[in-house]
Amino acid sequence: MSVREIVATVCIIIGLFVFLCSILGVYRFKYVMNRMHAAALGDTMGIFFVVLGLLILGQDIFHMAKYVLIILFFWLSGPIATHMIAKVELLTNKDCEERMKDR
Repeated sequence: MSVREIVATVCIIIGLFVFLCSILGVYRFKYVMNRMHAAALGDTMGIFFVVLGLLILGQDIFHMAKYVLIILFFWLSGPIATHMIAKVELLTNKDCEERMKDR
């Protein structure tokens, strides 16, 4: 195994670990906003590390360009989707204001 393969494997394992923590956070948290935060972090960091590992292993410039486009697509669409989900939660949940007050 070369150093490049080891670094790529470590990056992919880190990404999978982030995905695992994100999944546990989504199932463990009770409030929608907390679940959404856990999912967004897993989406951003997990995809970054997995695709970074694939970029390191990439042999062809066209495959590497596809991986970069995948990262850009997820990083541009993820915050928009998260914002829309949060807006729907704020507009439809009557208890949301009570949860956000300082105690």
